[in-house]
Amino acid sequence: MSGQREQTTTSGALMAVHVRAAGLDIGSEEIWVCVPEECDRTPVRCFGTYTPDLHALADWLGGCKIDTVAMESTGVYWIPIYEILEARDFQVNLVNARHLKNVPGRKSDVKDCQWIQRLHSYGLLSASFRPAAEMCALRAYLRHRAELIEHRAAHIQHMQKALQQMNIQLTQVLTDITGATGMAIIRSILAGERDPHRLAALRDRRCAKGTDEIAKALTGNYRSEHLFALKQALTLYDAYTEQLRECDAEIEQQFAALAPASGDDLPPLDPSDKRDSHSKNGPKYAARSLLYRVVGVDLVAITGLGAAIVQELIAEIGTDISAWPTSKHFCAWLSLAPHNDISGGKVLHSRILKTHNRAGQAFRLAARSVSRSDSVFGAFYRRMKARIGPEKAIVATAHKIARTFYHLLKHRVPFRELGAEAYEQRTREREIIYLKRKAAKLGLTGLEPVNAASTA
Repeated sequence: MSGQREQTTTSGALMAVHVRAAGLDIGSEEIWVCVPEECDRTPVRCFGTYTPDLHALADWLGGCKIDTVAMESTGVYWIPIYEILEARDFQVNLVNARHLKNVPGRKSDVKDCQWIQRLHSYGLLSASFRPAAEMCALRAYLRHRAELIEHRAAHIQHMQKALQQMNIQLTQVLTDITGATGMAIIRSILAGERDPHRLAALRDRRCAKGTDEIAKALTGNYRSEHLFALKQALTLYDAYTEQLRECDAEIEQQFAALAPASGDDLPPLDPSDKRDSHSKNGPKYAARSLLYRVVGVDLVAITGLGAAIVQELIAEIGTDISAWPTSKHFCAWLSLAPHNDISGGKVLHSRILKTHNRAGQAFRLAARSVSRSDSVFGAFYRRMKARIGPEKAIVATAHKIARTFYHLLKHRVPFRELGAEAYEQRTREREIIYLKRKAAKLGLTGLEPVNAASTA
């Protein structure tokens, strides 16, 4: 019995997967590092966050013969040490902080780094996905661009508020006050023009509302304090617009510096197969051509994906999708696949996990844009909406678009639009086959489907 008990204890012990593993607990002013006890007499050390301290940390890990490092993704404090260790050829694993559980008892930085090192040595921590270095640089530019657009939007609201306080109902006659008509009118107001008919004469020919209605909306109470607020909001809007132009120029250079996917063997791009949305927040450069050159396949041709969304997806994912063996792994990483709680072989609860995955949010945005379109994705959304509701239908449609995106990026094949009518016909054929099988099981024979066109 004692031998059997001894054998059970030995077989239940965890085996070290990473013998030379280190764990880092990163803060704003201190970084606590833990290495195996056999590597150094003092296995736990504290380093500062200045650049010389980070290099000293890397030197110490190199002297301890460490080959893999795990750290928490806390704020942005991990980025400098991550880049230094990655440049030193360490295998760096960025771990989601929610995947770590602290040791019971009093919490401290020393215990945290020891716990990270122990879990990583047993291979119990999975590294978060991080694209290649050149994609990380492009991603930083695009994320900064999104922040500029967000900050500029606040000043558009400030202009709307100032106009509303003067009872200038420009938002009722114009869809977007930052369009050609709106900007011309606002700049003319700030230049001293008060005659509503002269202001309405600045109307662009594409504007839906007539000159008389616009002149009526521009009859307001021009007060100096509100005009001052309008002036400052417009100045800040123009400043952010100029910063966006500079950012777009840098992003264009980053795309141009990336290596092409297939050299000069790509067929010429045909942009006529998809109408340009002309979004005011979209890239001002030829983003579709640059993406086609870098990726090797026209991802913008996918229904629902514009150039702005595709460039965000490429920056977040990269051009190499080998990190996801199948489209199911890819959609699970995007949090577009259901998370099932299973016990006793039964699904107790199924839900979509909350996430801040930017790529997953981009696919959800694409799904919303196709909800009314005459496309296969639009028909799929409407069919799922009738079954499971609009919120779940958005996720299901985003899942379908993501699988299409994965297939095109993996196999480098062009996108071919099926169309809503062909999709509905295929769905009807599948339902007929299913009903025939069910009728055969019930002993019903000789049943034939009725042609929908003939009954109409």
